[in-house]
Amino acid sequence: MKRVIKSAVLGGVLLALTGCSSTSVQYYSDMTPELDPKQFFDGRLCADGIVKDYRGRVSRHFSARINASWDSAGVGTLDEVFQFNDRVEGDYEKRIWTLVPDGTGSYLARANDVPEATRMQFAGNSLNMEYVLHYQTGEGDTVKLNMDDWMFQVNNRTIVNETRMSKFGFTVGRVILTIRKAGHSDMCLPGGLQPSNIERVSM
Repeated sequence: MKRVIKSAVLGGVLLALTGCSSTSVQYYSDMTPELDPKQFFDGRLCADGIVKDYRGRVSRHFSARINASWDSAGVGTLDEVFQFNDRVEGDYEKRIWTLVPDGTGSYLARANDVPEATRMQFAGNSLNMEYVLHYQTGEGDTVKLNMDDWMFQVNNRTIVNETRMSKFGFTVGRVILTIRKAGHSDMCLPGGLQPSNIERVSM
């Protein structure tokens, strides 16, 4: 992620100015299978993905484990743990999302590094969130990145997720991953490692 941000700053003059999503989730309202966040994000899920820089070149790849649960009030928790290829095994990164019903059938979502709540919109097989990620660099600085996060359910067990990262209106990278429901024998993280006492949080 650090390399993505640095590359974007150096190459910013070469980028084309782009805006926020021009497509609404309603465009996909007739697409199936229907993506119901409460139904899909329930239990243990595995994810694998890549990070691309502003030139479209893959800079990192990762695996992740997601523990998803819902309480009696309908509030969801997505406990996400990432293992990136450029970090030693066991050096995890973590994000915890909280999804609160907003009274309209949707959810307000926030995370430890997404302090401003965003509305999770979904229709058909699609889901979209636009939010500001407060990314902490290795030097202890915080960089705010605009995230345009799209998910598409392609079958009963799999979601394809693509997120555009931008700064000052310029695309600085993309994250592309698949999220799948995990079976009892599935090891989401390399070597079947299980995270413990994770404190460091970043992307």
